[in-house]
Amino acid sequence: MLASFSVQNFRSVKDKVTLSFEAAKSDDLEDYYILEPKKGVRLLKLGLIYGANASGKTNLLKALDFLRDLILEPVDKKTETINVSPFLFSSKTPNENTILSIEFFQEGIKYLYDLEVNKNTVVSEELRFYNPNKALVFKRITDVEKQLTIINFGGKIDINKSHKLTLEANTLWNNTVLGGFLKTNIESTELQNVINWFRSKLKPIVHPKSNLFDYVSNKLDSNVIDKRTILEVLKKADFNISDIVVDVNEQEVTPEFVDLVSKRLMISDSELNKLKLEKKITTKELLFEHVVNGTDKYHLSFDDESAGTQRYYEFGGLLDMLINNEIIFPIDEFESSLHPDLLKHFLLSFLTNSKKSQLIATTHLRELLMEKNIFRNDAIWFTEKIEDGSTDLFSLDDFDSSVIRDTSSVYNAYKVGKLGATPNLSDYYLDIEDDETEK
Repeated sequence: MLASFSVQNFRSVKDKVTLSFEAAKSDDLEDYYILEPKKGVRLLKLGLIYGANASGKTNLLKALDFLRDLILEPVDKKTETINVSPFLFSSKTPNENTILSIEFFQEGIKYLYDLEVNKNTVVSEELRFYNPNKALVFKRITDVEKQLTIINFGGKIDINKSHKLTLEANTLWNNTVLGGFLKTNIESTELQNVINWFRSKLKPIVHPKSNLFDYVSNKLDSNVIDKRTILEVLKKADFNISDIVVDVNEQEVTPEFVDLVSKRLMISDSELNKLKLEKKITTKELLFEHVVNGTDKYHLSFDDESAGTQRYYEFGGLLDMLINNEIIFPIDEFESSLHPDLLKHFLLSFLTNSKKSQLIATTHLRELLMEKNIFRNDAIWFTEKIEDGSTDLFSLDDFDSSVIRDTSSVYNAYKVGKLGATPNLSDYYLDIEDDETEK
Protein backbone atom coordinates (compact mmCIF):
# COMPACT_ATOMS: atom_id res chain seq x y z
CA MET A 1 0.00 0.00 0.00
CA LEU A 2 1.19 3.46 -0.88
CA ALA A 3 1.77 5.88 2.01
CA SER A 4 3.25 8.88 0.16
CA PHE A 5 5.07 9.93 -2.98
CA SER A 6 7.27 13.02 -3.44
CA VAL A 7 8.77 14.48 -6.59
CA GLN A 8 11.06 17.43 -7.35
CA ASN A 9 12.32 18.79 -10.69
CA PHE A 10 10.27 16.54 -12.95
CA ARG A 11 8.44 17.97 -15.97
CA SER A 12 6.15 20.75 -14.62
CA VAL A 13 7.13 20.08 -10.99
CA LYS A 14 9.97 22.35 -9.89
CA ASP A 15 9.94 22.41 -6.09
CA LYS A 16 9.18 19.34 -4.02
CA VAL A 17 5.52 18.30 -3.79
CA THR A 18 4.11 15.34 -1.87
CA LEU A 19 0.99 13.29 -2.49
CA SER A 20 0.10 11.60 0.80
CA PHE A 21 -2.30 8.76 1.49
CA GLU A 22 -1.90 9.04 5.25
CA ALA A 23 -5.38 9.65 6.67
CA ALA A 24 -6.20 12.66 8.82
CA LYS A 25 -7.56 12.10 12.32
CA SER A 26 -11.15 12.39 11.11
CA ASP A 27 -13.25 9.23 11.43
CA ASP A 28 -15.53 10.41 8.60
CA LEU A 29 -16.47 7.45 6.32
CA GLU A 30 -13.91 5.36 8.20
CA ASP A 31 -15.29 1.98 7.09
CA TYR A 32 -15.15 2.93 3.40
CA TYR A 33 -11.89 4.85 3.14
CA ILE A 34 -9.38 3.53 5.63
CA LEU A 35 -6.83 0.75 5.08
CA GLU A 36 -4.62 -0.56 7.89
CA PRO A 37 -1.45 -2.22 6.58
CA LYS A 38 -0.38 -2.64 10.20
CA LYS A 39 -1.78 -1.72 13.60
CA GLY A 40 -1.92 2.01 14.19
CA VAL A 41 -1.36 2.96 10.54
CA ARG A 42 -4.28 4.49 8.62
CA LEU A 43 -4.03 4.95 4.87
CA LEU A 44 -6.60 6.16 2.37
CA LYS A 45 -7.98 4.05 -0.47
CA LEU A 46 -8.54 7.02 -2.75
CA GLY A 47 -6.75 10.12 -3.99
CA LEU A 48 -8.63 12.36 -6.47
CA ILE A 49 -6.57 15.11 -8.11
CA TYR A 50 -8.29 18.20 -9.54
CA GLY A 51 -6.76 21.09 -11.45
CA ALA A 52 -6.82 23.14 -14.62
CA ASN A 53 -5.42 21.83 -17.90
CA ALA A 54 -1.60 22.00 -17.97
CA SER A 55 -1.46 22.41 -14.18
CA GLY A 56 0.53 19.17 -13.72
CA LYS A 57 -2.03 16.57 -12.65
CA THR A 58 -0.87 13.99 -15.18
CA ASN A 59 2.80 14.72 -14.47
CA LEU A 60 2.39 13.45 -10.91
CA LEU A 61 1.21 10.12 -12.30
CA LYS A 62 3.98 10.17 -14.91
CA ALA A 63 6.57 10.65 -12.18
CA LEU A 64 5.27 7.56 -10.38
CA ASP A 65 5.28 5.66 -13.68
CA PHE A 66 8.82 6.83 -14.43
CA LEU A 67 10.06 5.49 -11.10
CA ARG A 68 8.35 2.13 -11.69
CA ASP A 69 9.81 1.76 -15.18
CA LEU A 70 13.30 2.81 -14.08
CA ILE A 71 13.32 0.00 -11.51
CA LEU A 72 11.59 -2.78 -13.44
CA GLU A 73 13.06 -2.10 -16.90
CA PRO A 74 16.75 -1.33 -16.33
CA VAL A 75 18.85 -0.41 -19.36
CA ASP A 76 21.40 -2.92 -20.66
CA LYS A 77 24.27 -0.60 -21.58
CA LYS A 78 26.01 2.09 -19.57
CA THR A 79 25.99 4.33 -22.67
CA GLU A 80 22.17 4.54 -22.68
CA THR A 81 20.55 7.69 -21.35
CA ILE A 82 17.71 7.87 -18.83
CA ASN A 83 14.41 9.22 -20.11
CA VAL A 84 13.91 11.83 -17.40
CA SER A 85 12.52 15.32 -18.04
CA PRO A 86 13.48 18.10 -15.58
CA PHE A 87 11.64 21.40 -15.16
CA LEU A 88 12.58 23.54 -18.19
CA PHE A 89 11.21 27.01 -17.35
CA SER A 90 14.31 27.93 -15.39
CA SER A 91 17.99 28.53 -16.09
CA LYS A 92 19.07 26.17 -13.28
CA THR A 93 16.73 23.18 -13.12
CA PRO A 94 17.54 21.66 -16.56
CA ASN A 95 21.03 20.96 -15.23
CA GLU A 96 19.88 19.79 -11.79
CA ASN A 97 18.88 16.31 -10.68
CA THR A 98 15.38 14.94 -10.38
CA ILE A 99 14.56 13.71 -6.87
CA LEU A 100 11.91 11.09 -6.12
CA SER A 101 10.85 9.59 -2.80
CA ILE A 102 8.25 6.94 -2.01
CA GLU A 103 6.91 5.31 1.17
CA PHE A 104 4.93 2.09 1.00
CA PHE A 105 4.00 -1.04 2.91
CA GLN A 106 4.85 -4.52 1.71
CA GLU A 107 4.12 -7.62 3.79
CA GLY A 108 3.31 -5.34 6.74
CA ILE A 109 6.73 -3.63 6.61
CA LYS A 110 7.15 0.06 5.80
CA TYR A 111 9.82 0.89 3.20
CA LEU A 112 11.26 4.32 2.36
CA TYR A 113 12.99 4.65 -1.00
CA ASP A 114 14.82 7.80 -2.15
CA LEU A 115 16.32 8.37 -5.57
CA GLU A 116 18.30 11.17 -7.25
CA VAL A 117 18.75 10.89 -10.99
CA ASN A 118 19.60 12.77 -14.18
CA LYS A 119 19.65 11.79 -17.85
CA ASN A 120 23.04 10.08 -17.53
CA THR A 121 23.16 8.47 -14.12
CA VAL A 122 21.45 7.40 -10.93
CA VAL A 123 23.35 9.82 -8.71
CA SER A 124 22.28 8.44 -5.33
CA GLU A 125 19.80 5.95 -3.97
CA GLU A 126 18.76 4.83 -0.51
CA LEU A 127 16.36 2.22 0.87
CA ARG A 128 15.27 2.02 4.50
CA PHE A 129 12.64 0.00 6.33
CA TYR A 130 10.89 -0.21 9.69
CA ASN A 131 11.01 -3.63 11.35
CA PRO A 132 10.07 -2.38 13.90
CA ASN A 133 12.63 0.45 14.07
CA LYS A 134 14.02 2.40 11.13
CA ALA A 135 17.03 0.67 9.60
CA LEU A 136 19.16 1.05 6.47
CA VAL A 137 18.88 -1.59 3.76
CA PHE A 138 21.39 0.04 1.40
CA LYS A 139 22.86 3.39 0.43
CA ARG A 140 24.22 3.83 -3.08
CA ILE A 141 26.38 6.57 -4.53
CA THR A 142 27.84 6.86 -8.02
CA ASP A 143 31.39 7.79 -8.97
CA VAL A 144 30.42 9.86 -12.02
CA GLU A 145 33.98 10.24 -13.35
CA LYS A 146 34.64 6.50 -13.28
CA GLN A 147 30.97 5.63 -14.01
CA LEU A 148 31.00 3.14 -11.14
CA THR A 149 28.46 2.27 -8.44
CA ILE A 150 29.31 1.94 -4.74
CA ILE A 151 26.75 0.18 -2.52
CA ASN A 152 26.86 0.09 1.28
CA PHE A 153 24.44 -2.19 3.12
CA GLY A 154 23.07 -1.58 6.61
CA GLY A 155 24.30 -3.50 9.61
CA LYS A 156 21.08 -5.53 9.87
CA ILE A 157 21.29 -6.76 6.26
CA ASP A 158 22.96 -10.11 5.81
CA ILE A 159 24.81 -10.20 2.47
CA ASN A 160 28.17 -11.82 1.80
CA LYS A 161 31.02 -9.89 0.21
CA SER A 162 31.05 -11.73 -3.12
CA HIS A 163 27.31 -11.14 -3.63
CA LYS A 164 27.77 -7.46 -2.85
CA LEU A 165 30.56 -7.17 -5.42
CA THR A 166 28.45 -8.97 -8.02
CA LEU A 167 25.52 -6.66 -7.36
CA GLU A 168 27.77 -3.59 -7.70
CA ALA A 169 29.11 -4.92 -11.00
CA ASN A 170 25.57 -5.46 -12.34
CA THR A 171 24.32 -2.06 -11.14
CA LEU A 172 25.41 0.18 -13.98
CA TRP A 173 25.79 3.89 -13.27
CA ASN A 174 22.47 4.44 -15.11
CA ASN A 175 20.65 1.60 -13.27
CA THR A 176 19.07 1.50 -9.83
CA VAL A 177 20.33 -1.03 -7.31
CA LEU A 178 16.91 -2.66 -7.57
CA GLY A 179 17.37 -2.89 -11.35
CA GLY A 180 20.82 -4.38 -10.79
CA PHE A 181 19.31 -6.90 -8.39
CA LEU A 182 17.00 -8.08 -11.18
CA LYS A 183 20.10 -8.97 -13.19
CA THR A 184 21.89 -10.68 -10.31
CA ASN A 185 21.50 -14.23 -9.02
CA ILE A 186 21.62 -13.42 -5.31
CA GLU A 187 19.09 -13.64 -2.50
CA SER A 188 17.81 -10.67 -0.51
CA THR A 189 14.44 -10.64 1.23
CA GLU A 190 14.34 -6.86 1.49
CA LEU A 191 15.25 -6.17 -2.14
CA GLN A 192 12.87 -8.86 -3.39
CA ASN A 193 10.02 -7.42 -1.31
CA VAL A 194 10.51 -4.01 -2.90
CA ILE A 195 10.73 -5.47 -6.42
CA ASN A 196 7.53 -7.44 -5.77
CA TRP A 197 5.72 -4.30 -4.67
CA PHE A 198 6.66 -2.34 -7.78
CA ARG A 199 5.94 -5.29 -10.05
CA SER A 200 2.69 -6.69 -8.64
CA LYS A 201 1.15 -3.87 -6.58
CA LEU A 202 1.87 -0.63 -8.46
CA LYS A 203 0.29 -0.71 -11.93
CA PRO A 204 1.16 1.49 -14.95
CA ILE A 205 -0.92 4.59 -15.70
CA VAL A 206 -4.31 4.03 -17.28
CA HIS A 207 -4.75 6.76 -19.91
CA PRO A 208 -7.97 7.55 -21.81
CA LYS A 209 -6.40 5.88 -24.86
CA SER A 210 -4.90 2.90 -23.03
CA ASN A 211 -5.78 -0.43 -24.64
CA LEU A 212 -7.72 -1.66 -21.62
CA PHE A 213 -9.90 -3.92 -23.76
CA ASP A 214 -7.08 -6.36 -24.54
CA TYR A 215 -5.71 -6.08 -21.00
CA VAL A 216 -9.06 -6.90 -19.37
CA SER A 217 -10.17 -9.46 -21.98
CA ASN A 218 -6.92 -11.45 -21.72
CA LYS A 219 -7.23 -11.59 -17.94
CA LEU A 220 -10.89 -12.55 -18.32
CA ASP A 221 -9.94 -15.34 -20.72
CA SER A 222 -7.31 -16.68 -18.30
CA ASN A 223 -9.72 -16.40 -15.31
CA VAL A 224 -7.59 -13.77 -13.57
CA ILE A 225 -10.68 -11.54 -13.73
CA ASP A 226 -14.09 -12.96 -12.75
CA LYS A 227 -16.73 -12.43 -15.43
CA ARG A 228 -19.42 -12.33 -12.75
CA THR A 229 -17.99 -9.09 -11.35
CA ILE A 230 -18.03 -7.35 -14.74
CA LEU A 231 -21.57 -8.57 -15.42
CA GLU A 232 -22.74 -7.40 -12.01
CA VAL A 233 -21.21 -3.97 -12.60
CA LEU A 234 -22.78 -3.67 -16.05
CA LYS A 235 -26.18 -4.81 -14.79
CA LYS A 236 -26.19 -2.41 -11.83
CA ALA A 237 -25.20 0.39 -14.20
CA ASP A 238 -28.33 -0.36 -16.25
CA PHE A 239 -26.65 -1.32 -19.53
CA ASN A 240 -29.19 -4.08 -20.19
CA ILE A 241 -26.41 -6.65 -20.64
CA SER A 242 -27.23 -10.17 -19.47
CA ASP A 243 -24.07 -12.05 -20.45
CA ILE A 244 -20.62 -11.81 -22.00
CA VAL A 245 -19.97 -14.49 -24.60
CA VAL A 246 -16.72 -15.43 -26.32
CA ASP A 247 -17.35 -16.46 -29.93
CA VAL A 248 -14.59 -18.85 -31.07
CA ASN A 249 -14.02 -19.37 -34.79
CA GLU A 250 -11.57 -21.69 -36.53
CA GLN A 251 -10.38 -21.16 -40.08
CA GLU A 252 -8.15 -23.45 -42.14
CA VAL A 253 -4.99 -21.89 -43.53
CA THR A 254 -2.88 -22.71 -46.58
CA PRO A 255 0.82 -23.61 -46.53
CA GLU A 256 1.46 -20.29 -48.28
CA PHE A 257 -0.22 -18.42 -45.40
CA VAL A 258 1.93 -20.29 -42.85
CA ASP A 259 5.05 -19.39 -44.83
CA LEU A 260 3.98 -15.74 -44.94
CA VAL A 261 3.37 -15.66 -41.18
CA SER A 262 6.76 -17.18 -40.42
CA LYS A 263 8.54 -14.54 -42.52
CA ARG A 264 6.56 -11.40 -41.83
CA LEU A 265 5.19 -11.67 -38.28
CA MET A 266 6.79 -11.88 -34.84
CA ILE A 267 5.71 -15.36 -33.75
CA SER A 268 7.31 -17.85 -31.38
CA ASP A 269 8.63 -21.20 -32.62
CA SER A 270 6.03 -23.07 -30.56
CA GLU A 271 3.17 -21.03 -32.04
CA LEU A 272 4.56 -21.47 -35.55
CA ASN A 273 4.92 -25.24 -35.09
CA LYS A 274 1.35 -25.44 -33.79
CA LEU A 275 0.11 -23.52 -36.83
CA LYS A 276 1.99 -25.85 -39.20
CA LEU A 277 0.67 -28.93 -37.43
CA GLU A 278 -2.98 -27.94 -37.04
CA LYS A 279 -3.18 -25.89 -40.26
CA LYS A 280 -5.86 -23.67 -38.78
CA ILE A 281 -6.09 -20.37 -36.99
CA THR A 282 -8.40 -19.64 -34.07
CA THR A 283 -9.96 -16.21 -33.52
CA LYS A 284 -11.99 -15.01 -30.57
CA GLU A 285 -14.58 -12.24 -30.47
CA LEU A 286 -16.18 -10.80 -27.37
CA LEU A 287 -19.95 -10.44 -27.64
CA PHE A 288 -22.38 -8.75 -25.26
CA GLU A 289 -25.75 -10.40 -24.84
CA HIS A 290 -28.75 -8.06 -24.56
CA VAL A 291 -32.22 -9.20 -23.50
CA VAL A 292 -35.03 -7.24 -25.16
CA ASN A 293 -38.69 -7.44 -24.15
CA GLY A 294 -37.80 -9.85 -21.38
CA THR A 295 -37.06 -12.86 -23.58
CA ASP A 296 -35.41 -11.95 -26.91
CA LYS A 297 -31.62 -12.22 -26.89
CA TYR A 298 -29.32 -10.27 -29.20
CA HIS A 299 -25.54 -10.15 -29.40
CA LEU A 300 -23.40 -7.09 -30.14
CA SER A 301 -19.65 -7.03 -30.65
CA PHE A 302 -17.50 -4.79 -28.46
CA ASP A 303 -16.99 -2.37 -31.36
CA ASP A 304 -20.75 -2.00 -31.80
CA GLU A 305 -21.30 -0.97 -28.19
CA SER A 306 -21.29 2.67 -27.10
CA ALA A 307 -18.08 4.30 -25.86
CA GLY A 308 -19.57 4.42 -22.36
CA THR A 309 -20.39 0.68 -22.40
CA GLN A 310 -16.90 -0.12 -23.68
CA ARG A 311 -15.27 1.98 -20.96
CA TYR A 312 -17.43 0.53 -18.22
CA TYR A 313 -16.67 -3.03 -19.33
CA GLU A 314 -12.98 -2.14 -19.04
CA PHE A 315 -13.51 -0.45 -15.66
CA GLY A 316 -15.48 -3.49 -14.52
CA GLY A 317 -12.35 -5.55 -15.08
CA LEU A 318 -10.25 -3.05 -13.13
CA LEU A 319 -12.81 -3.11 -10.33
CA ASP A 320 -12.59 -6.90 -10.07
CA MET A 321 -8.81 -6.62 -9.72
CA LEU A 322 -9.12 -3.83 -7.15
CA ILE A 323 -11.58 -5.88 -5.09
CA ASN A 324 -9.75 -9.21 -5.18
CA ASN A 325 -6.12 -8.08 -4.95
CA GLU A 326 -3.87 -5.59 -3.24
CA ILE A 327 -2.99 -3.22 -6.08
CA ILE A 328 -2.72 0.47 -6.95
CA PHE A 329 -4.15 1.85 -10.18
CA PRO A 330 -3.21 5.39 -11.31
CA ILE A 331 -5.91 6.58 -13.75
CA ASP A 332 -5.58 9.74 -15.82
CA GLU A 333 -8.72 11.66 -16.85
CA PHE A 334 -10.89 9.36 -14.81
CA GLU A 335 -14.15 10.65 -16.27
CA SER A 336 -13.22 9.94 -19.92
CA SER A 337 -16.23 8.44 -21.84
CA LEU A 338 -18.21 7.95 -18.62
CA HIS A 339 -21.43 9.63 -17.52
CA PRO A 340 -21.02 11.32 -14.09
CA ASP A 341 -23.49 8.86 -12.55
CA LEU A 342 -21.41 5.93 -13.82
CA LEU A 343 -18.24 7.45 -12.40
CA LYS A 344 -19.95 7.89 -9.03
CA HIS A 345 -21.24 4.30 -9.23
CA PHE A 346 -17.74 3.00 -9.93
CA LEU A 347 -16.22 4.97 -7.03
CA LEU A 348 -18.89 3.81 -4.59
CA SER A 349 -18.46 0.19 -5.74
CA PHE A 350 -14.71 0.49 -5.21
CA LEU A 351 -14.97 2.16 -1.79
CA THR A 352 -17.60 -0.31 -0.58
CA ASN A 353 -16.06 -3.57 -1.78
CA SER A 354 -12.30 -3.10 -1.95
CA LYS A 355 -10.40 -3.98 1.22
CA LYS A 356 -6.71 -3.67 0.27
CA SER A 357 -6.35 -1.62 -2.93
CA GLN A 358 -5.86 2.06 -3.74
CA LEU A 359 -6.88 4.34 -6.58
CA ILE A 360 -5.12 7.54 -7.72
CA ALA A 361 -7.08 9.46 -10.32
CA THR A 362 -7.00 12.83 -12.06
CA THR A 363 -10.29 14.41 -13.04
CA HIS A 364 -12.01 17.59 -14.21
CA LEU A 365 -15.45 16.46 -13.04
CA ARG A 366 -16.06 19.03 -10.32
CA GLU A 367 -19.69 17.91 -9.92
CA LEU A 368 -18.34 15.04 -7.83
CA LEU A 369 -17.45 17.64 -5.21
CA MET A 370 -21.17 18.16 -4.63
CA GLU A 371 -21.26 14.66 -3.12
CA LYS A 372 -19.87 15.69 0.25
CA ASN A 373 -21.45 12.66 1.91
CA ILE A 374 -19.20 10.28 -0.06
CA PHE A 375 -15.83 12.13 0.08
CA ARG A 376 -13.29 12.88 2.77
CA ASN A 377 -11.39 16.16 2.56
CA ASP A 378 -8.01 14.41 2.83
CA ALA A 379 -8.78 12.34 -0.29
CA ILE A 380 -9.20 15.44 -2.50
CA TRP A 381 -6.10 17.10 -3.99
CA PHE A 382 -5.52 20.10 -6.27
CA THR A 383 -2.74 21.06 -8.67
CA GLU A 384 -2.17 24.70 -9.59
CA LYS A 385 0.28 26.39 -11.92
CA ILE A 386 2.05 29.15 -10.02
CA GLU A 387 3.80 32.28 -11.32
CA ASP A 388 7.03 30.59 -12.45
CA GLY A 389 5.03 28.04 -14.47
CA SER A 390 5.59 25.16 -12.05
CA THR A 391 3.12 22.86 -10.32
CA ASP A 392 1.93 23.30 -6.76
CA LEU A 393 0.04 20.49 -5.03
CA PHE A 394 -2.24 20.83 -2.00
CA SER A 395 -5.07 18.99 -0.30
CA LEU A 396 -8.61 20.09 0.48
CA ASP A 397 -7.75 19.13 4.05
CA ASP A 398 -5.11 21.91 4.08
CA PHE A 399 -7.80 24.62 4.10
CA ASP A 400 -8.96 25.90 7.48
CA SER A 401 -12.52 26.65 8.56
CA SER A 402 -12.35 30.22 7.25
CA VAL A 403 -12.42 28.78 3.71
CA ILE A 404 -14.25 25.47 4.08
CA ARG A 405 -16.68 24.84 6.92
CA ASP A 406 -18.46 21.57 7.64
CA THR A 407 -21.58 23.06 6.10
CA SER A 408 -19.81 24.64 3.11
CA SER A 409 -20.28 23.50 -0.47
CA VAL A 410 -16.89 22.33 -1.71
CA TYR A 411 -18.24 22.43 -5.25
CA ASN A 412 -19.24 26.10 -4.98
CA ALA A 413 -15.97 27.04 -3.29
CA TYR A 414 -13.98 25.37 -6.06
CA LYS A 415 -16.19 26.80 -8.81
CA VAL A 416 -15.76 30.42 -7.69
CA GLY A 417 -12.00 29.99 -7.22
CA LYS A 418 -11.72 29.99 -3.42
CA LEU A 419 -9.67 26.77 -3.57
CA GLY A 420 -7.54 27.76 -6.57
CA ALA A 421 -6.60 25.10 -9.15
CA THR A 422 -8.91 26.55 -11.82
CA PRO A 423 -8.10 28.16 -15.20
CA ASN A 424 -7.42 31.92 -15.08
CA LEU A 425 -9.65 32.85 -18.00
CA SER A 426 -9.87 36.25 -19.68
CA ASP A 427 -12.84 37.70 -21.61
CA TYR A 428 -14.35 36.03 -24.66
CA TYR A 429 -13.27 38.63 -27.23
CA LEU A 430 -10.39 37.70 -29.51
CA ASP A 431 -7.96 40.42 -30.53
CA ILE A 432 -7.93 39.61 -34.24
CA GLU A 433 -7.69 42.44 -36.73
CA ASP A 434 -9.88 42.32 -39.85
CA ASP A 435 -7.95 41.48 -43.03
CA GLU A 436 -9.55 44.42 -44.83
CA THR A 437 -8.46 46.79 -42.08
CA GLU A 438 -4.86 45.62 -42.37
CA LYS A 439 -4.91 46.36 -46.10
